[in-house]
Amino acid sequence: MLIVLAGLLAIVGTLAGGYYFEMRPVTLRIAVGPANSDDLRVVQALTQAFAQTHSHIRLRPIQTDGAAASAQTIADGKADLAIIRGDLNVPKNAQAVATLRKNVAVLWVPPAVKGKKAGPKITKIAQLSGRRVGVIGRTQANVDLLKVILLQYGVDPGKVEIVQFPTNEAADAIRSQKADAYLAAGPVNSKITAEAVAASTRDGRAPTFLAIDSAEAIAQNHPIYEASEIPAGAFGGAPDRPEEEVKTISFSHHIVARKDLSEPTVAAFTRQLFAIRQTVMAEFPLAAKIETPDTDKDAAIPVHPGAAAFVDGEEKSFLDRYSDYIWWGLMALSAMGSAGAWFAGYLKKDERHNNSSLRERLLEMIAAARRSDSAEELDTMQAEADSILRDTLLCFEDGAIEEGALTAFNIALEQFHHAVADRKALLANMPQNLQRASAQFRATGTL
Repeated sequence: MLIVLAGLLAIVGTLAGGYYFEMRPVTLRIAVGPANSDDLRVVQALTQAFAQTHSHIRLRPIQTDGAAASAQTIADGKADLAIIRGDLNVPKNAQAVATLRKNVAVLWVPPAVKGKKAGPKITKIAQLSGRRVGVIGRTQANVDLLKVILLQYGVDPGKVEIVQFPTNEAADAIRSQKADAYLAAGPVNSKITAEAVAASTRDGRAPTFLAIDSAEAIAQNHPIYEASEIPAGAFGGAPDRPEEEVKTISFSHHIVARKDLSEPTVAAFTRQLFAIRQTVMAEFPLAAKIETPDTDKDAAIPVHPGAAAFVDGEEKSFLDRYSDYIWWGLMALSAMGSAGAWFAGYLKKDERHNNSSLRERLLEMIAAARRSDSAEELDTMQAEADSILRDTLLCFEDGAIEEGALTAFNIALEQFHHAVADRKALLANMPQNLQRASAQFRATGTL
């Protein structure tokens, strides 16, 4: 019983420990940057929301210099999650969890300054050759994006002077006419892009937006991009900026996870992310752009199995994940019980054998009591029977004999007591000389 109880407690303890280990709060490190970016603010809002709702998953932001640095952080295994740009090199150990937002490329040309001699008006991307193009943002990814667009239109990037401006200096650079055209990449409702476009407006004249008519071809050649449109009036103003829909290309910012991060953990994070999104939207509207990842097998960034399980409604519960272990645990408990019972029976083998001998001795004493001619001899046998009874009860308490064996012993003991009582009654009524003669006859065979 002690062995079986120990096995039961071990299995229960293992299950309880596994449940606690599975359900305990898990903190995931998420790499995001740069400082003061929309991505960082979204992650900070999610971190606070997860903590306030006492979610199973908690976040610990790791600030980086940008999306490229965040991607490297997860490649080095220094983060569990990261916010990366889809048009950058995605680490081999990263898989998509969610799409944080979609970004569009915006190319525009400010109107010429009145009274100032200017070159030919730029109305097409092919006319950017030999011109200066300003790129808003210090990331090299935006420069690479411009080069992809230029090459699609047969413009040698080496013949275009490309200058970059920090986001906080873009408006001043545009007002100072430091470039002939400008490129910005961000959400359609990006405040940075809207301010840069507004700074390009002169004397009530809106800038000219350059349409990327070959967006489908670019997307075909570079799967990380998608054909998209900039809606009319996306950047406000009167008249609307732009006045009509403009074709362009887009790319996404993704939340990715390390490939070796457990499926249940990623599924729990994805579930919490979309459950808390509505709450975060009230404080930070950009959270409304969070979308589920592409679960197609040919997706540009493979989806993490945990996120795919959530999206497809195939997320496994605790019992689903561990039912096999529980079943095998019960089987092991049953086997341990059987083994324990056999072992306990083996240890009590000698007791059972000894008790069987005592029962045989009691049966012999029944026959001896019926032949006895001495009350003293009967008393001696009675004392021996009491000793046999004591040993038998101890064996029963130890589990060496079963209840059936005890019943059989009780019948034999009862017969012994009857035999002793009958014999004593007979001896009490028999004359002394006849008792002595009977004893002599049994002893010598003669009277």
